[in-house]
Amino acid sequence: MPETILTVKNVSKVFSSKKVHIRAVNNVSFEVKRGETIGIVGESGCGKTTLGRCIVRAIDATSGEILYLAEDGKVYDLQNIDKKTLRGIRKEVQMIFQDPFASLDPRMTVFDIISEPLRANFKLKRNELEEKVKSIASKVGLNPSYLKRYPHAFSGGQRQRIGIARALVLNPRLIVCDEAVSALDVSVQAQVINLLMDLQKEFKLTYIFISHDLSVVEHISDKVGVMYLGKMVEYAPTEELFRNPLHPYTEALLSAVLIADPTVKNTRIPLEGEIPNPANPPSGCFFHTRCRYCIEKCKTEDVSFVEKKPGHFVACHRADELNLRGIV
Repeated sequence: MPETILTVKNVSKVFSSKKVHIRAVNNVSFEVKRGETIGIVGESGCGKTTLGRCIVRAIDATSGEILYLAEDGKVYDLQNIDKKTLRGIRKEVQMIFQDPFASLDPRMTVFDIISEPLRANFKLKRNELEEKVKSIASKVGLNPSYLKRYPHAFSGGQRQRIGIARALVLNPRLIVCDEAVSALDVSVQAQVINLLMDLQKEFKLTYIFISHDLSVVEHISDKVGVMYLGKMVEYAPTEELFRNPLHPYTEALLSAVLIADPTVKNTRIPLEGEIPNPANPPSGCFFHTRCRYCIEKCKTEDVSFVEKKPGHFVACHRADELNLRGIV
């Protein structure tokens, strides 16, 4: 049984101003086993990117614990460690960003971009630096002869490979992929996803894969968490979640997935209304304003995130009685 490398426990993130408090992440909990890929899905604004940034400590969570099992065998709460310890952990926990155009400094060569983490963390001789950068560039499918070029000379897919190389060069154990393929053409998406899966096997990586595209998530993920308005509403092994969803929001998302089989008809379930204002969320179940199965209890009573089947968690008052449609 693989060991648990990350435990996210009751994590919340609140953005505050004088007049408004927005709970972007609301009491989210889940575990990640070593070598797994956990997909996090949901509409834009659901809090999935904020959650990812809290995990890598790009921003501080407001409350909760993010427990990481480091290579030295110790468990660290990434929210409550000093800067010196965090600096050491950062080598093991990296992030691949969504936009391959904005995430690369246009004034730096590819060599400088990939080597920057190495220069920040190690004192290496020039020949050692060049050897490591050329090696990792080859691993992600970049020709080492391109290393003197600047980012503008590359396509979106090639730029994302540069971003992947930058994340991999420190030999991390956990990588948060924040919409890592959403800005790419479909054919290029497939290439990058296959690259990520190959790298995972070769380097024994653990991924948290954030996306709004469920077909991509189904292909790459071992387990999937569904977020809505800052909350985790369902979490289960991928096949179980896609075949037997327990939350109406998951059912609606799955109904929009395109199936490459003309004999299968997947009728879309429209979500009525707009996403509620996160600064003023609804009472009871946050999803009740758009849920076609809503009853009075859903409007007034808070709903707990509980395990209904082994490994299958959901936050829905009617999970036991609804027979929801998945993808067969």
